[in-house]
Amino acid sequence: MTTLIVIDQAPYGLWAGREALDMAFSLATFDQPVSLLFTGAGVNWLRKGQTPDAIEQKSVERNLSAAPVFGIKQLLADEASCQRYGLSPDELIDGANMARSSSGLLASYTNVIFSN
Repeated sequence: MTTLIVIDQAPYGLWAGREALDMAFSLATFDQPVSLLFTGAGVNWLRKGQTPDAIEQKSVERNLSAAPVFGIKQLLADEASCQRYGLSPDELIDGANMARSSSGLLASYTNVIFSN
């Protein structure tokens, strides 16, 4: 059984994305195969060099860098969303890969959870 968690919200402002990340870490801790797909404004989670100090929040970059340690299989960035938000592959954090979000990608997972 494999799980894909889709995060489509910006990293700061709303808590749904952070709750989805916590869910992914929890699943991975119990040896459940889980990957994350960032799409829409969610691709900004994967942007290198975030400095959210002005809004008094901690960077999500540190949380995501721990993903492989917790056993999260993949950090995927929707290619079309990256283009929309001006992100090139070299601007993504280490370990993140671009992918085409498609029905085929979603169908390759047993469970797909959308963060809303």
